Amino acid sequence: MSDADYDYEDLGLVAGLEIHQQLDTAHKLFCPCPTELREPEDAERTFSRYLHPTKSELGEIDDAALEESMVDREFEYLAYDTTCLVEEDDEPPHRVDREAMDVTMEIAQLLDATVADQVHVMRKIVVDGSNTTGFQRTMRVAGEGAIETDEGTVGIEDLMLEEESAQRVEETDAGVRYSLDRLGIPLVEIGTKPDIRSPEQARDAAERIGMLLRSTGQVKRGLGTIRQDVNVSIAEGARVEIKGVQSLDDIDDIVRNEVRRQVELLEIADELQARDASIGDPQDVTEVFADTDSGVIGGALSGGGKVMAVRLGGFDGLVGREIQPDRRLGTEFSDHAKRHGAGGIFHTDELPAYGVTEAEVDALRDAVDAGAEDAVALVADDPETADLAIDAVVERAGDALELVPEETRDATEEGTTRYLRPLPGAARMYPETDVPPVEPDPTEVDRPELLTEKVERYQAEYDLDSGLAEQVAYGEYMPLFEAVVADGIDPTLAATTFESTLTELRRDDVAVENLTDDHLADALALVDDGEVPQEGLDDLLRALAADPDLTAAEAVEQQDLGGVGEDEVREAVVTVVERNAEQVETEGMGAFSGLMGECMGELRGKADGDTVSSVLREEIQERAG
Repeated sequence: MSDADYDYEDLGLVAGLEIHQQLDTAHKLFCPCPTELREPEDAERTFSRYLHPTKSELGEIDDAALEESMVDREFEYLAYDTTCLVEEDDEPPHRVDREAMDVTMEIAQLLDATVADQVHVMRKIVVDGSNTTGFQRTMRVAGEGAIETDEGTVGIEDLMLEEESAQRVEETDAGVRYSLDRLGIPLVEIGTKPDIRSPEQARDAAERIGMLLRSTGQVKRGLGTIRQDVNVSIAEGARVEIKGVQSLDDIDDIVRNEVRRQVELLEIADELQARDASIGDPQDVTEVFADTDSGVIGGALSGGGKVMAVRLGGFDGLVGREIQPDRRLGTEFSDHAKRHGAGGIFHTDELPAYGVTEAEVDALRDAVDAGAEDAVALVADDPETADLAIDAVVERAGDALELVPEETRDATEEGTTRYLRPLPGAARMYPETDVPPVEPDPTEVDRPELLTEKVERYQAEYDLDSGLAEQVAYGEYMPLFEAVVADGIDPTLAATTFESTLTELRRDDVAVENLTDDHLADALALVDDGEVPQEGLDDLLRALAADPDLTAAEAVEQQDLGGVGEDEVREAVVTVVERNAEQVETEGMGAFSGLMGECMGELRGKADGDTVSSVLREEIQERAG
């Protein structure tokens, strides 16, 4: 059965979302540092840490944290002049940022969620190095809300306010290098109830929540500023948390492919039970590959490694069975081996291949006493890694005999998922004692205007057409548009600049990202006041993008972009008309279009097109008589 044929209601699909969105506040959540990202080469210094899990108040250690700690890694951190000792865990956190709390309460209103009378900060254990403390600070601000989708209501379980993690820069020989610029940026997490019943509804719900978040005008935009996690299960399967879905466009594919994976795993389990399948004990089969031509295995052995293998009784033909596009049961085994440092695994459903000969496969089968219906999985690596990895394969193969394991998985760019770690449990959370509770007052903030409402208002109030109104409302410059129009800038001028002029400049490879809000607002003000003709705005923005240290006024003076009076316009027009006197006498007003372009070129964009047009018409009519 293809995934297109699935009856999701019959399968008992249950899904929920966790949407993580960075807030565009002035300061970080627990310190006054700015929420700006930096380039790694701007780092002023580095330091390193080793992180280990701690016990909860009940004396328990979270399974996910325990597995993470089994890989001994050094975490290196890049610090900047825009980060402080709070990010480095060398100073206690400050009080919760007021602006972040206010934005979160605005979001609560849009979700129809109830704000808590008192908000307590909790610590959530994270030992992958993304937090210098070994935990993430988080707080439940509101809950019990709801959103509407085309397929019905989806409840909102929690609205959390928490600190963003450090940004992963690269893998190092010793571990991972992180950047502290992102650590501590305020982040809201919106968790839905498990009310979603189809892939399409999952995407619809995510899009609705995204629209509500952007309606505040105080969320960051761009790659990595919003992430979606999806919880998926089917009736006979298991709850699986899928982390890091970057694009809304991927959510429905992620859900479809996870349903397919669970369906396939259940069918494999049924087949394994019918075959009376079993898992053997790991065995050292290094001697089988003593003279191998396999580069992977030979490389491991030449470095003092060994080859460990396990008989998978009754698994023949099933380890290579596809369970997601381009992913097989053997890929699942390999994911678990990789979590323990191995490069991957080989298995007999894909051998002979990769330099492994048929004779070596036969000898391998003999070494582990594998029959015709059995498969064999093997790992070649240093002795410690090989032992850990083959044990992980044995454990995952044992799960395959009877169930779909509950776990946390990582979303891939292809719309599939790979094993990440066990599901976190309650032992992951415990109270934060360094930050006092907050008593939020939702009456202190107003409900933001929805983007859909903005579109209607822009059409009615500013006379923008529906397409331009929607572009502005949903675009990244919406907050700036609101600000400049409130300051008296012509709405059509502002809208076309943000949604047309900047787009065209970007296509011309102009570094539009260098243009600050002040650049844009000041440039529009100069045009609106008549100090720069509208035709000169393009050149002004190009100059500012090329040299962002300039103010708009300085760029106008440096590039000589200031407007000219009507006398200067007429002088330039007369020059053009006299230069083309014969054409004017012959064609009359038929010469207008050609001469208009020449006049604008003569004035180098320093005059308004309407003024030039009017003067040119007068001069042509006078000479054509």
